[in-house]
Amino acid sequence: MSDHPTPPLTGLVDDYLGWYYDRHPVHAAMLGSEAHRHTLGDFAGSALEAVEGEQAQWLRRFEGIESAALSVDDAVDRDLLIATLRGAAIHAQWPSWRRDPSVYTGPIFSSLFTTFLRGGAPESELVASARSRLAEVPAVLAACRANLDPELSAPLLVGRALDQARTGREFLTSSLPAMVTDPGLRAELAEAAAPAAEAFDTLVAFLTEFAERARGDWRMGEQNYSALLLDKELLGYDTAELHRRGLAAHAALEAEMREVAQRVPGGSADWRAVMERLQDDYPPTLEAMRAEYATETERARRFLVERELVSFAEGERCEVLPSPAFQRPILSVAYYMAPPPLTTSRLGHFFVPFTPEGFTEEQVRQRLKTNARAQMPTIAIHEAYPGHHWHLSWAAGGPRRVRKTFRTPYFSEGWALYVETMMREQGYFTDPAHELGHLEARLFRAARIVVDTALHTGEMEIAEAEQFMATKAALTPGTAVGEVRRYCSWPTQAPSYLTGCLEIESIRADYLAAGRGSLRTFHDTIAASGALPLGLARRVALES
Repeated sequence: MSDHPTPPLTGLVDDYLGWYYDRHPVHAAMLGSEAHRHTLGDFAGSALEAVEGEQAQWLRRFEGIESAALSVDDAVDRDLLIATLRGAAIHAQWPSWRRDPSVYTGPIFSSLFTTFLRGGAPESELVASARSRLAEVPAVLAACRANLDPELSAPLLVGRALDQARTGREFLTSSLPAMVTDPGLRAELAEAAAPAAEAFDTLVAFLTEFAERARGDWRMGEQNYSALLLDKELLGYDTAELHRRGLAAHAALEAEMREVAQRVPGGSADWRAVMERLQDDYPPTLEAMRAEYATETERARRFLVERELVSFAEGERCEVLPSPAFQRPILSVAYYMAPPPLTTSRLGHFFVPFTPEGFTEEQVRQRLKTNARAQMPTIAIHEAYPGHHWHLSWAAGGPRRVRKTFRTPYFSEGWALYVETMMREQGYFTDPAHELGHLEARLFRAARIVVDTALHTGEMEIAEAEQFMATKAALTPGTAVGEVRRYCSWPTQAPSYLTGCLEIESIRADYLAAGRGSLRTFHDTIAASGALPLGLARRVALES
């Protein structure tokens, strides 16, 4: 028996979160920590290696706490941290900071952009914090050049980050100052951005040359992939089983789509042909696409209110905006930015996938086709109500900081896909075209499972994956290219949507069968728990 008493869990969690926020200040600031909004953090190789070692020490400390005497909520928090830290240990064996330049560029863009997007302080304070971080940009990008290993860096990841880095100068010297209303403060920010813009120019030149030397592999490999599924996501099955489930789900959804496609006016059992025809009905411009998404977002919210399917966080609001320019080269689909949960703000942002500058008229048309009117209701549900925005604005009111800090896409993306189907069950899709668009979105997520698992285990090459996404889902070829590159850079994320959805549907069935409450109370309860690994979410829903 140990000579040392087991430390109280609450105190250890508080100590860990303090350490975590200090070592990851950009994430802390995104969560709403004012104490961390003035720095980007230390990206030197020695600092990043030290973080990996300290994470291993924290893991041992949490594993040393017995869960038997803990409450359900405390035990869930402990197990959440253990899963998170085990995931970090797996990633440390395949360190992204040696392989992927976006580890350095991404925090710069996101932290500066969200400063002015969210506001929350006098403009002079926002500019001061941005200037402080801008001063650190040259050092961060110098660390990028020093830390990248050509033996580990894959040309694909370098090229993807290079496309984003090329937007750096325009973002820092034009787009960012334009977010400031006061002319004097705008000039101060533009002046502070000049050295940072030069550092991006230097990085672009470096990455252009480095891409020629890079010869690493972006594939994670089956061993690490399965370890993440088992030890971080707590799914209870490995990569091979996940791949099998993806194939089975895809086949079942195709059969259902053939039936629904025949109910579309002028339709047939050939769902692909029907979807291609439906995709010819799209908004005429990118701005028109944004406006129609805003209309769909409000329609979905009204439906929730009328059917009393969820409760709403006080003061929640979702703005529908064009995607920021720095994200356009690397993201080809809609996405959502949550309100900072460590604050009282409940304002979220649904970003519509605008195309990068320089895209041809045909490339823009392809993007609009991928956001056709038949598909827009489902996408608005997923990103806003009752998908990401409703979920994360509601969860932000929870009392437990650890669940506000760490979340898994296997819940958050699974939730957003779950509610697409739930809305169908509740009669939201009255037009067969919208119903087919919903099923195609679910089929798309099944295809993601198949492709992501096959890519990272070496069963599929990039060209095969692009072909699969363009023919086994309804993506246009250009969007399929962007999607597959995303999978290559973010292993295990793409399967999270349908995998998590199926798990949440199973938890719901058990919750309702046990008579624990109504559909609304299920939604409120499980969503308020945060975005936990699904095994822990089940415990919250059925044992709390």
